[in-house]
Amino acid sequence: MKEYAELSVIGMRGCEEFAAQVDHYLRDWRRHGGEATYLVDFDCPRFGSGEGKGLLHESLRGHDVYIICDPFNYGVTYKMYGREVPMSPDDHYADLKRIIAAAAGKARRITVIMPMLYEGRQHKRSGRESLDCAIMLQELVSIGVTNIITFDAHDPRVQNAIPLSGFDDVKPTYQMIKALVKSVPDVVIDKDELVIISPDEGAMGRCMYFSSVLGLDIGMFYKRRNYSIVVNGRNPIEAHEYLGKDLTNKDVIIVDDMISSGDSLIDVALQLKEKGAKRIFAFTTFGLFTDGLEKFDKAYEDGIFAKIFTTNLVYRRPELHTREWYVEVNMCKYVSYIIDTLNHDNTISELLNPVKRINNLVEKHKKNGNQQISMEFDN
Repeated sequence: MKEYAELSVIGMRGCEEFAAQVDHYLRDWRRHGGEATYLVDFDCPRFGSGEGKGLLHESLRGHDVYIICDPFNYGVTYKMYGREVPMSPDDHYADLKRIIAAAAGKARRITVIMPMLYEGRQHKRSGRESLDCAIMLQELVSIGVTNIITFDAHDPRVQNAIPLSGFDDVKPTYQMIKALVKSVPDVVIDKDELVIISPDEGAMGRCMYFSSVLGLDIGMFYKRRNYSIVVNGRNPIEAHEYLGKDLTNKDVIIVDDMISSGDSLIDVALQLKEKGAKRIFAFTTFGLFTDGLEKFDKAYEDGIFAKIFTTNLVYRRPELHTREWYVEVNMCKYVSYIIDTLNHDNTISELLNPVKRINNLVEKHKKNGNQQISMEFDN
């Protein structure tokens, strides 16, 4: 099978471990032995003033380059005026542009894999506001990026900023369901036993997909906000109002794109418990946990929720892996499939629509239980 061009993968700062796993799968599939690697040797050094630059230690001329970037990895630091400074989303985005600039237009094709879009939560204008995500997309295209791949975009309509360029919004639906049946083998995927819940109006689209492919009922909450005041740049939520069927003695899956502070998720879970829900699981692509883990520990101890599933697409604080309530969903193999397919200039439509794989997985789970799920369903 002919490749589009020689393949190169760049894992920006904070993505080294993720990129190494991607490289492992690519080398395994393509039978590269010894020291062969698809990873590019690069650096983004900083001056004492905090200024930086991008350095490539090898040529990318004519290469098909895939750059993995996590703008939300605050675990990466640099020194500025002698102080240790955590990298902000702005810093990560600036380094991404530096590496693209260092390639000096010599790469044949550049694809940016940015799982959580830089400034993606600000997706529409409601006043005199900047639309940084739209500007970012236009800027990347203007400096030579051919395609942008993201996961579970907060609002995929942001791609309208670059209508003539590649933009793929990937959903981790299959991987989430697989993680659920593996970690909770007694879960019953049936409309009489399990309900999908949307925590707000914005999450209804992804919840409807889960509901459709799993054949489950759906319920939702809408956020009643106080529009007379602004706290931390937004109108505070006064209450979550529920719309849906009776939840008595049913397991529930709350589906959303991210956990930020977690206040909304815990409030919704608490109300679900009050409505008679049995076990509560949360599927969230990005677990930021901006206010720490203590409130989740307490909610778990109080029996408010059973498990929280998030992917490894963004930085996870190390202590998260010690929590009984946390399940990590590894997306490295899926990203490797996407890179391998695109590098051969093939369509990724089947990868983006995993209905058949989900149906096979659910059928196998219903038949034989978790212990019988075979390796064919790895990703």
